[in-house]
Amino acid sequence: MTEPDSQIQSEQPELVFVSRGGLKLQQALDDFELSPTNMLCADFGCSTGGFTDCLLQNGARRVHSIDTAYGEFAWKLRTDDRVVIHERSNALHLDPPETVIESGGIDLAVIDLGWTKQNRALHAASRWLKPGGEIISLVKPHYEAQKSDLGDGGLLDPDRAQEIAEETRDSLCSLGYRVQGWTKSPVLGGAVGKKRKKKGRGNPEWIVLVTSEYSIENPPPEKIEH
Repeated sequence: MTEPDSQIQSEQPELVFVSRGGLKLQQALDDFELSPTNMLCADFGCSTGGFTDCLLQNGARRVHSIDTAYGEFAWKLRTDDRVVIHERSNALHLDPPETVIESGGIDLAVIDLGWTKQNRALHAASRWLKPGGEIISLVKPHYEAQKSDLGDGGLLDPDRAQEIAEETRDSLCSLGYRVQGWTKSPVLGGAVGKKRKKKGRGNPEWIVLVTSEYSIENPPPEKIEH
């Protein structure tokens, strides 16, 4: 597992995706030397579609894009024949569609879910995964933290954020996942709480690449450890 020494830049590079989420996933694909070319993929928590856009620009064959929202997904992706959009759908509970089942599962799942711990997010994605498939997930320490860890506006002390992220990563083996890669997101995530994030502030996030002992053929237990 490697983590780049580069620090988060104060000024973000020019967007080439429909949202800054694409920058996060692009960083992961580059650092993990992973290409989704010709892969069947699913984007859990697609929102505007930054991850979906990144997958398509890197050659994904098809992407199932899932989100509880309606009308938020970018128009250029909504009209792309390679995208299957699942709006008003909870990614934690959506069953894989028949076309995914007939394909034997997806090759790659990508996850960016709000208010969701990794144990629940990974289990949801692994239910769609073909045996031997992979998952890239955005680890948000502010969603893994105890309330006592959170400061003003839901911000974490950066050192504490890293501790929580690494503790989360190290816990995944006991849940049935093997960590294959680990890197820091180039973009700060949001804070939690009622106060809006001030410009230039936010919590650091990390990105993990895992394989799973679970799959569409061997789904994880329905009871999830909290």
